[in-house]
Amino acid sequence: GQANPSPPIGPALGQAGLNIMEFCKTFNAQTQGLEQGMPIPTVISVYGDRTFSFITKTPPASFFLKKAAGLEKGSGEVGREDPIGSVTKAQVMEIAEKKIADLNANDMEAACRMVEGSARSMGIQVVD
Repeated sequence: GQANPSPPIGPALGQAGLNIMEFCKTFNAQTQGLEQGMPIPTVISVYGDRTFSFITKTPPASFFLKKAAGLEKGSGEVGREDPIGSVTKAQVMEIAEKKIADLNANDMEAACRMVEGSARSMGIQVVD
């Protein structure tokens, strides 16, 4: 992990009265096996005695889609221009497998449709 006390982490934790360095050390230890620069959504629970716990989730589908399509960022003009990249159904399935725990999907097919929707909204075409 790369958590450090600079914004946005420091001010948010400081407002809650948490020990920022303790959070950074704990978070970095728990996420050290992950790829550098990968965004990791985190839910932090703060307790009355200023202790905390946190749950890390999987990176956003958009992160995986950009990586699979080899893009820096999604399209700013979705639907008005040609697709800026493409991913295969197999890549969508792979992303859905990683994301299914955090998606509101009952089965793999629904998870794949959600990932395909994310791809379309970014200007990425899904091909067979």
